[in-house]
Order: sequence, then structure tokens, then C-alpha cells
Amino acid sequence: MATWNSIPLEITYEVLGWIAFFSWSFSFYPQVILNFRRKSVVGLNFDFVVLNLTKHSSYLIYNASLYFSPVVQRQYREKYGLAEMIPVAANDVAFSTHAVILTAFTLYQVYIYDRGTQKISRTCLAISSVVWVSAAVCVFMAWPSQSWLWLVTVFKLVFSCYKILFVKLSFEYC
Repeated sequence: MATWNSIPLEITYEVLGWIAFFSWSFSFYPQVILNFRRKSVVGLNFDFVVLNLTKHSSYLIYNASLYFSPVVQRQYREKYGLAEMIPVAANDVAFSTHAVILTAFTLYQVYIYDRGTQKISRTCLAISSVVWVSAAVCVFMAWPSQSWLWLVTVFKLVFSCYKILFVKLSFEYC
């Protein structure tokens, strides 16, 4: 099993990982608090919330599987070798769990608070539906051969594609 060859490097990795966790996690709260104070989600992009939930859910599946599953970890080591460390840390699992919970809560706020005439677009619902149906198909494809590493890699790919989509959309709306 791979280990850190340097205690200072391991400490730096852990410290920076948790700093990133707190920094990124903090970014979810202003919107949730604003929605709560106004009892309204008018002006919030609902498509962003739905797509963000899909993105962070796929990231959580990847992180939790690689971090907690001995089967996925064994498949990772068989593919990449015993010298390679599992590329997921506790702070990755904590962040993705937190992101899913807060994004789901924001979506709940969309449901319960005044939203004016806003709604989730059909395009967003179609994209999300295709992604989750494709994920289900991948589960059924992985099941017979027990290809769980392949499956979680698919979820990581979904996360990466969504991340690229979000960056592109962010620049278009600025």
C-alpha cells in the first residue's frame, strides 16, 4: 500500500485540503441565507441549482466509493499498482457530502419559497434526465462484471464534464 514519503508533505496536503473544504463550503451559505431571509428565490437560476446537484452528486459517488469501498480500492490498486495512493482524501468526501446537502436544501427552498414565474427549463430537465438514465444504464453494465472502478470513473467523468460546462456558462453570463 502506498504511503507518504514525507511527513511535512502529508501535513501540507491535509491542511490545504481542509482549507479548501472550508473555503468552498462557505460559498454555499450566502445564497441559502439570502433565500431564507427573503422567503423568496426570485432571481436564482434554478437550472444552475439542478445541474449543480447532479454535478456534486456524481462527485460524491466517486469520492465516497473510492474512499470507503475496499472493492473499489482493490480494483484501483490492481489497475494502477500498489505504489499509487488512492486519490481521494477525507476532505474530498466531506466537501462533496456537504455540497450535495446544501444544494439539495437550496433546491428545497426553490420548492417552498416564492419563485415568481421562474421554473426549471425543459433543457435542464432533459440534460439531467439523460445523465441519470445513463448512470443507471452504466450501473447495469458494471453489475455483471463487478466493474465498480469503471463505474465510479464514469461518475468522475460526469463531474468533470459538468465542471467544464459550468465554467463555460459562467463566462457567458458575466
